[in-house]
Amino acid sequence: MKKFKETIVISVGGSLIYPEELDLNFILRLKEVIFNFVKDGYRIVLITGGGKLCRKYNQAAQGFNKNITAEDLDWLGIRVTKLNAEFLRLCLGEYCYEKIIEKPNQRIFSQKSVYIAAGWKPGASSDNMAVNLAKKFKAQKVINLSNIDYVYDKDPNKYPDAKRIEQINWPEFIKLVGTKWDPGAHVPFDPIASELAAKLKLEVAILNGNKIWNLTSYLSGGSFIGTIIKTKI
Repeated sequence: MKKFKETIVISVGGSLIYPEELDLNFILRLKEVIFNFVKDGYRIVLITGGGKLCRKYNQAAQGFNKNITAEDLDWLGIRVTKLNAEFLRLCLGEYCYEKIIEKPNQRIFSQKSVYIAAGWKPGASSDNMAVNLAKKFKAQKVINLSNIDYVYDKDPNKYPDAKRIEQINWPEFIKLVGTKWDPGAHVPFDPIASELAAKLKLEVAILNGNKIWNLTSYLSGGSFIGTIIKTKI
């Protein structure tokens, strides 16, 4: 059985893959970083979100059908994540497991170095999937790549005095985001996933995926821009 130096779970925000159109430059830079760590003995599990494309589909569907349910919208979003996942799998093909992981308990018979996962079920975000896959693969770190530099104590777009957070423990973070998941909410990490991550004593890093060097710096133990959430600070 192949031995890996470490397994790292990375949640890739859909808005990084498709901000207004496919961001091929981001995919190219992500691929380079992933392959460098694979060659160094790491196993990487990537989960794709739906992002802006998902929200566009949801808004359009609601415009046509006033009776659409929250579950309908969730399934629509999940299918967008699967589209993003298939695209990413093809782009990273050389080292990838040939199937998309669609649920945490999916049986996998492979020693590949890269796995791509998509949305799971209504009520479960890509963050939730990431934490469950960290449990499955016995990973200690989850990286959330989004389009923000830091988590703040309140919305910096509304409050000029919002303070950035570089490190925070799980109890304080859960106080910040609450305990209920709302698919339309803009929170740095899903509250349900946060509670599970806290139980598993995972370290979660919130990094700006547009500054891809951050990912290398974090994984290499160097200085980086971002927020770390863990059991003890």
